[in-house]
Amino acid sequence: AALSESNLETHVGALTLSAKFNPVKEAYWTGYPKHRRTPFSVSPDRKSAYLAYLDSSDVNVHVQQVDPSTFSAVGEKVTITGAKEAGGLVAHNDGFALLTNEPVPSGTANAPPGSTPVAVLYRYTSGKQTWKTWLGGPTVEGSSGHTSSPDLNGDLVYSETAKKYGAYFVVTAYDGSASGHFGDTVQYVSDSGTLEKIAGATSDGFGCSHNTGLALEAADAPPYASVCAEDQGNIWLNTETQSMRGVKVSNENVTNGASNEALGGTSGSYSSLARMVDSNEYILTWVSKGAKDLSTNDWLGKPYTHSVNRTANRNVAIARFSDKKTLVGEQATSTLGGSGDDQVNWITTGTADRSNAHVAAFDSTNALVTYEEIASPNCPLIAFGCEGAFSGSFFQLVNKGEKVGEPVKKTDVYVAGDIVTMGTGKVCWPYVDMAWDLKASAGRSNAAVSAISFACMSLDGSASSGNSSSPAPASPSSAAAPASSSTGVKDVSVSPSAAATPSQAPTSAVAPAPQASSSGLPSF
Repeated sequence: AALSESNLETHVGALTLSAKFNPVKEAYWTGYPKHRRTPFSVSPDRKSAYLAYLDSSDVNVHVQQVDPSTFSAVGEKVTITGAKEAGGLVAHNDGFALLTNEPVPSGTANAPPGSTPVAVLYRYTSGKQTWKTWLGGPTVEGSSGHTSSPDLNGDLVYSETAKKYGAYFVVTAYDGSASGHFGDTVQYVSDSGTLEKIAGATSDGFGCSHNTGLALEAADAPPYASVCAEDQGNIWLNTETQSMRGVKVSNENVTNGASNEALGGTSGSYSSLARMVDSNEYILTWVSKGAKDLSTNDWLGKPYTHSVNRTANRNVAIARFSDKKTLVGEQATSTLGGSGDDQVNWITTGTADRSNAHVAAFDSTNALVTYEEIASPNCPLIAFGCEGAFSGSFFQLVNKGEKVGEPVKKTDVYVAGDIVTMGTGKVCWPYVDMAWDLKASAGRSNAAVSAISFACMSLDGSASSGNSSSPAPASPSSAAAPASSSTGVKDVSVSPSAAATPSQAPTSAVAPAPQASSSGLPSF
């Protein structure tokens, strides 16, 4: 049956914060308003949850334990002093792991200039730091050089089966062959905090050039399922390549490195890819302006193409993967001259602009796809988002890739953090109870709030709070590691499968990293 309002429950202001939080972040280049992500995760035993948020001062990330029934605070918050971004969170039965970015200690040799932050993974057990592992900076070097992460815009996952964390995030090279350019990287860390160099899974240098959005989800073994939107005109299922090749999911217009914020844009690289419960299948959602009039990419050649936007506004699409590396249905075409989006499974159509698309699995066949809408959008920039009056959030049930009924519409509930599968056909996520606005001027908000709300959607039409004892797809090791700061890299050999076609493609296409601006298009 289709979802209705009886499937939705809200816990308005349930979590009182002990530090202020600014829920609005300006989008890269346009300055349009985006939800500032609040990473959320529930432990495998379903007895505890954690929420991470950036202090309103823009320095220090706080992690608060949360009761998964009432969503109220449990105990005191943990503060990671000096951290700049809440980039990904994994809840464990005995604590949590946080992906963030921070400057390396003063005086460190070969550090990024100007105290530029570097990606780092923290593990906390029972409120105390267990280990800390740098994922970039002077101790981690790839073929592109040493990297920092001034804009992390990434995600963190953990596999109970593999006993490894996977982190996928944006990096900027500050030396080496790619100095001054930005792309992305996939890194793996063991339960004990060791950064592992896994053949066929760990990135060596940049993956997707000028990454404009990414998605990561755990698998039973590395490489984990990953997707990127790059600066040459495609969205790739790049699980096996960790780069801008693999399985071509979608053609997208790219202008000056931007691709319509297909996978969320600023602060939006989360809950775009979900693994179905007790299944090897995955589901991806993104927003797109469609693609037509495919033409030759003179720089990179086949199978890369350029395309023209079909519409000025964006609509919501989904794709299914039968496993972490295989698309259900046809890849996006590389045939020149014609339509570039005939294979796309559209969830919406029409002239309204849709954004902030996310997905979560209810069970092995049903998923929730969510998005926001501007009914009468203003879309002045060819490869970016739109602005205008917010007309609602929508919650669409999907079964095996097909829409079920009409979406639930709400004007006072939003998705502003990870959508978590709670078990027994229920998913929950955090948001801020506020008058949400998608007009351009709203991006400059300096609002600070002291409470987080939560919403849950259930399949059975009787949403209610309560712990679930159903098993989680990922859980931590039961043994806590000794406190340490890991800097070494461990080489691990695996036997990756042959890369999906197309196979003859460059690892990445590098272009200069832009400087932030709030007006017009970037120029490289």
